[in-house]
Amino acid sequence: MIHVEGLTKYYGDICAVDHIDLDIHKGEIVGLLGPNGAGKTTTLRMLTGYFTPSAGRIQVKDSDMNEDPLSIKQSIGYLPESAPLYQSMLVYDYLDHVARIRGLRGDERFQRLQALTDLCGLREIMHKPIATLSKGLKQRVGLAHAMMSDPEILVLDEPTSGLDPNQIVEIREIIRRIGTEKTVILSTHILSEAEATCDRIVIINKGRIIVDGTTRELTTGRQRAGRIQLALQGAEADAARRLLETVTGVQSAEIEAGPDGAILQATVTCRPGTDVRADLYGAIKATDWVLLEMIRETQTLETLFGELTRES
Repeated sequence: MIHVEGLTKYYGDICAVDHIDLDIHKGEIVGLLGPNGAGKTTTLRMLTGYFTPSAGRIQVKDSDMNEDPLSIKQSIGYLPESAPLYQSMLVYDYLDHVARIRGLRGDERFQRLQALTDLCGLREIMHKPIATLSKGLKQRVGLAHAMMSDPEILVLDEPTSGLDPNQIVEIREIIRRIGTEKTVILSTHILSEAEATCDRIVIINKGRIIVDGTTRELTTGRQRAGRIQLALQGAEADAARRLLETVTGVQSAEIEAGPDGAILQATVTCRPGTDVRADLYGAIKATDWVLLEMIRETQTLETLFGELTRES
């Protein structure tokens, strides 16, 4: 559907996007994550043809952005972070105006307005001035604008930025419905939002893609050293450390005495891709110690994001 190769953008001497390679398939909802200044918005603006790349290639279906930008733009709906709405117009008048600009006439225009009214939940506000709407409702109007020409691809830049939790849920549901028929690319700072909404997550930092995969792949398939927390009773610190580090798959063990000194807290770091819980249990069972607790730490998208962006 979309093929990006060597995509690069310079602002003077500053490299905002640095040789990005990316393929997005039809029907995917792809989340583009990254800290402020990572290059997300610049990437989206190049994908929509709003910015011209300094280097690289963007191909949508069989069209190349350098050779046939108009046909690509006609297949893309774009909603920037701040929806560019005419504040003095009524919602209906504004969307009708957009429909006319997009070349919709007669029954076709009426039917498209009806469909977007239902999809974006605008029926109760169609005759209200845009200036009087909350930010969440303005985002819905902007989404209807972006969808007016029934594009195959929808690009959303921070679609839930500044919204309250209820509005975020509403926009998320709309995006999910759209994603059943369209290819959706969105950027976000809200990690739980990406995890709940997207089929695939691309993390970008300092203009480069540092990881790309499904949420499950990122949180379980990306093999990093795992950690297990233990609580031991009746053990001596040095003996506990020596025993735990003899278990196959254990890299290291850190021991801390509890407040009363009777219970030891152990943090066991394991080699990537290993599950040593059964062997740990067996080793401890062979002693006269009491195993009070064993907790395997799981990697969340939030911790992964923090680790990757700090590393980069």
